[in-house]
Order: sequence, then structure tokens, then C-alpha cells
Amino acid sequence: MTLIDTCVLLDVLMEDPTWADWSDDAIAQAKTEGSVIINPIIYAEVSVGFDRVENLDDALPHTEIERVDLPYEAAFLAGKAYLTYKERGGIKSSPLPDFYIGAHAAVESYRLLTRDVQRFRTYFPTIELVCPN
Repeated sequence: MTLIDTCVLLDVLMEDPTWADWSDDAIAQAKTEGSVIINPIIYAEVSVGFDRVENLDDALPHTEIERVDLPYEAAFLAGKAYLTYKERGGIKSSPLPDFYIGAHAAVESYRLLTRDVQRFRTYFPTIELVCPN
């Protein structure tokens, strides 16, 4: 299973001129290798660009992208990774969603399709990343 990071979905949905093609191709490739999934954090981050839940659901159809819940173990791991980040001098005030996404992939052994590689490699070195070369 491949967890799709918010940035990759937004590339496609917002037709990013630099990344839309790469992200669309990467999602299509992931679908050939198994299920593609999102969690409530990713859903929430993407929802910012939509006025109605029905429009978001149309953009992320259940038949194409499976929705999975976050396990409590991932919440615990996200908190610990965030604490390490802050102890190392992390200054971004709200990166917690990224830690939830990384922890979810780590706890469930999902691959993570993302362009935001550095934080995931640093704090979740066990997850397999699908990212631009």
C-alpha cells in the first residue's frame, strides 16, 4: 500500500506547472503496484482548497483512493518524532501533520509517495519513500 502525501495530491489537483506531471505519473504507478491511500490528516490538508465536502470527495473518489484511519500507535510515534524535532532546534511552528503522516507510514509499513523527503528520511528512516530522483 502507498500512502499519498498531501503535496503530491495538491500538485495534481491544483495543476502545479512544475510537479503535476510527475505526481500524476507517480500516483498512476503506485496504483499498478497496489492500493493508494490517504488518512484523515491528508484529507484535512487537501480540504482547504474546497468549499464543499462533496467536491473534495469527487476529487478524491473512494474508488480510486482508499481512506484509512490513523492508529493510536502512529499518534504516539508522531508526538515522539515531533519532540525530537523540537529538541534539535526545529523552528517550524506547525509541522505536526507531517509527523503524523510519517508515523502512520512507519507504523503500518506503508510506502510514502512524497516530494517532501528530508523530514521523512530524518525522523522516519525505516519507511520506503517514493520521491523524485
